[in-house]
Amino acid sequence: MRCLMALLLTVPLWSQTSAKSPLRMMSEHFESLAAKSDHAIVQIVTRGYAPTNESGPPMLQAQRGSGSGVIVDPAGYIITNAHVVGSMRRVQVLLPQAADQQVTRSVLKPNAKVLNGTVVGSDRETDIAVIKVDQSKSPLPYLPFGDSDKLRQGQLVFAFGSPFGLENSVTMGIVSSVARQVRPDDPMVYIQTDASINPGNSGGPLIDTEGEVVGINTFILSRSGGNEGIGFAAPSNIVRNVYEQIRHGGRVRRGQIGVVAQTINPSLAHALSLPQDWGVILADVVPDGAAAIAGLEIKDIVLSLNGKVLENGRQFGVNVYQNAGKTVTLEILRGGEKRTIPVGVLERPRDPERVLSMIADENNMVAKLGILAVDLDEKVTPLIPVTRRLSGAVVAGIVADVSSHEEPLMAGDVIYAVNNRAVTGLLSLQAAVKDINHGVPVALQIERQGQMQFLMFEIE
Repeated sequence: MRCLMALLLTVPLWSQTSAKSPLRMMSEHFESLAAKSDHAIVQIVTRGYAPTNESGPPMLQAQRGSGSGVIVDPAGYIITNAHVVGSMRRVQVLLPQAADQQVTRSVLKPNAKVLNGTVVGSDRETDIAVIKVDQSKSPLPYLPFGDSDKLRQGQLVFAFGSPFGLENSVTMGIVSSVARQVRPDDPMVYIQTDASINPGNSGGPLIDTEGEVVGINTFILSRSGGNEGIGFAAPSNIVRNVYEQIRHGGRVRRGQIGVVAQTINPSLAHALSLPQDWGVILADVVPDGAAAIAGLEIKDIVLSLNGKVLENGRQFGVNVYQNAGKTVTLEILRGGEKRTIPVGVLERPRDPERVLSMIADENNMVAKLGILAVDLDEKVTPLIPVTRRLSGAVVAGIVADVSSHEEPLMAGDVIYAVNNRAVTGLLSLQAAVKDINHGVPVALQIERQGQMQFLMFEIE
């Protein structure tokens, strides 16, 4: 009896009652959070073409890949990283099945449901892509966006994903930094976390204790190639803005006004005798650009944009590119005098390399030319400079081990004719080169960066 009493006295008081311990309550909350989030986390498997790492002209080669994603809308919209999908236009989404669909209560989950996905669009600058799966029968489980501006250093967060292909794994950590810049004055800022992130986690969500998506896991810093406690996620407020633009317009519009804005620090303020040691200073104003036309000058200190106080160059860049096609009002300080100047924000030039995002599958191959091509249509024209004609075939990329021409085509080239035979699209281009024998001279009429030219070579 004395031994039993002594044993009872060694047991913590909270374990002798029916009340749950704080540790147990916290554990159950984490279990509930994982169970709630699990059904909205997907694994993404891709196949297509990606750039090689070899020197020389840009080439593409067939590749397979995988990553993670999160459903953010019950209609089937999924967010992942742009580098997960890249140019891989064949995308499959592995959707976890609900545990209550199992006949037994095994800890093993049922096999994931495989759905074909369509890439709505991607943005390389933020490394965000949007995928759509067709799920018309019933709404899909999803996770809401959280407010990444409310994150604080030390806050608990959870990283979900499929590291090394181990689908639907979860790790826990804290927010190491709420706004980490990888490079000075980089317009992109990241959430840094020590939650374990490994290859395959890319595109998975970073979730707070309320079950809301506060970031998208993007990359790690590591000497070994594995997790070393320094992971980075794109903040949800940036992700949400990119997602909404891609969902409704297929791409992200970014503005520019023709300036180089730098963050003012105490050293710069001392060297230039500036009236303040923080904020934003214009290091360059491009001649004949929107800022120059509005009257901005080098060394102007930008105090605010549309009434919002600016603390650093990154903040200035983000607020400018989010206002493409609009007019913003800058409050500046010049020679001790404050001025208010309206500036029109122009959209950045188009990027022909983004045509690669339109590739669907191997049917886009034109083997005799060693290229992948797409139709010149309303989906492609926003990605390339204004063309002289309304129909043709646009080069998306050059395929490694296929192209060997001395004067290769380039991404964004528009092919209008092959040996005087008109090309109105991908199918007509494939038909035009189909019957050309090896060794026969070929003259392609193309438009490159707004200039027409003939490109000569022989099919080998």
